[in-house]
Amino acid sequence: MTKVVIRTDDVTGFFSRAKDAARRGDRGEAFEGKVTLSFEDPQRMFTVLSEARRRLMLEVMHEPRTINELSHRLHRNRSAITKDVGLLEKMGLLVSQRQTNPGHGIQKVVRSVAPKIEMVATLG
Repeated sequence: MTKVVIRTDDVTGFFSRAKDAARRGDRGEAFEGKVTLSFEDPQRMFTVLSEARRRLMLEVMHEPRTINELSHRLHRNRSAITKDVGLLEKMGLLVSQRQTNPGHGIQKVVRSVAPKIEMVATLG
């Protein structure tokens, strides 16, 4: 995937984009490698994608990082990072993988699903 778009939109806009994508698929056209996540309410979008979670996403967009690295770099509690990673994984913005850390057990490595995330909020 090359890009994730997070936007505010109503149900009509969502179905309009879905119909356009279906038509392109019916014509055999290639898809862009882009995923769009829609929120009906801009406030909900910014609540879910808080400043702390956006900083977390920026950190792993540059290179994959462990939970410990994220905790140190962002000066946040490890459990808060783990919770935010879980939420962002459910939304499809991050993925994590458990890997062995020789002599220290297992660690979770977190990475972004795309090198670019675009956020669009429309008020009114």
